Amino acid sequence: MQIAVVIVTWNSSRLLGNVLNALNHQTLYPDKVLIIDNNSKDVDEVMKITKKYSFCELLRMQKNTGFASANNIAIDRCCDFKYLALLNPDAFPEPDWLEQLLTAANAYPEVAAFGSRQLRHDNPNILDGIGDCYHISGRVWRERRGEQQRQDDLVDREIFSPCAAADLYRRQILVDVGGFDEDFFCYLEDVDLGFRLRLAGHKARYVPGAVVHHIGSATTGGQHSDFSVYYGHRNLVWTFIKNMPGVLFWILLPLHVLLNFVTIIYFISRGQGKVIWKAKQDAIKGIPKMWRKRHSIQIGRRASIIDIWRVLDKGLN
Repeated sequence: MQIAVVIVTWNSSRLLGNVLNALNHQTLYPDKVLIIDNNSKDVDEVMKITKKYSFCELLRMQKNTGFASANNIAIDRCCDFKYLALLNPDAFPEPDWLEQLLTAANAYPEVAAFGSRQLRHDNPNILDGIGDCYHISGRVWRERRGEQQRQDDLVDREIFSPCAAADLYRRQILVDVGGFDEDFFCYLEDVDLGFRLRLAGHKARYVPGAVVHHIGSATTGGQHSDFSVYYGHRNLVWTFIKNMPGVLFWILLPLHVLLNFVTIIYFISRGQGKVIWKAKQDAIKGIPKMWRKRHSIQIGRRASIIDIWRVLDKGLN
C-alpha cells in the first residue's frame, strides 16, 4: 500500500470534521487515515465524526502520550505503507494536496521528506510557512511565516526540514533514524527529526503545489501560551545538543548560550519568566540523557560538516 495519513488529535473534535471532509475530497484518495486520539476530553465526539468516514481507523490512547509518541505508534502500525503523510487537525488540505506530495516523492526518489505550502487559515494571502529553518545559533522558525506570498513561493526547492503539521515521509527512512524523540513530547520534535534525517544523509523538499490552510497551535492555546513556550524552548536546547555535529557544536555553543540568555530576558519582559525559567532548567537537567543520544546519532552520521553547514541559516535576522 502507498499512503497512510496520520492525524493526532487532542481536544480537537471541533476541527476534525473539516479535516476529514477535505481528505474525503482528495484527488488522490489515501489508502488509510489513522487517527490517534491522545485521551481527549471530547473523544466521544471524535468517535462520532470518524464513524462517518469508512477510510478512518481510530486508536484511543489511555493518556496523552504527546505528538511524538503518537506518531511513533503510527509508524509502527502502518508497517505496510511506503509513505506516511502527517496532518494536524487544524491543517485543512486543498483537494490535490496528497497527489502533489506523492508526485514530488516520485520525482525525487533521493529525498526523504516533503513539506507543504502552509497558508494562514484566516488570511490565505499570508504564508504560515514553507518549511523549517535552523539557524547556526539553534534558533528555529518556519520560513516565510507571516509574509505575503511571492512568485518564488511557487517554486519547489530544498528546505532544511518540513513542518509536521502537513508533510510526507518515506516510512522506512523514519524507522531507520528512530522516528520521533518521545522525550520531546511535542514542539520541535519535527525539527529534531529533520536534523537527524540530515545527519543521516537525507534531504527534504518544499512542494508548493501541496497546499494546506493552517490555524496553528489551535488546541494548545496559541504559539505564545505557557504550554507552547515551555515545550518549544526546552526542546530547542535538546535539539542543538543532540544534533549539531562535530566541531560546529563547540564553535556555535557560545552563540546558542547567548540565544537562550536573550530568550529568557524576552519572556521575562512578556510576563512569562516563570515558564521560560522552568523550560531552561528542565532542558539543562535533560542534557546528560540528550548527550547519550547525541553519541549514537553522531556515530551514525553520514553527512559531512560541510553538508550540514550548507543548510543552516546564517542570517542576522
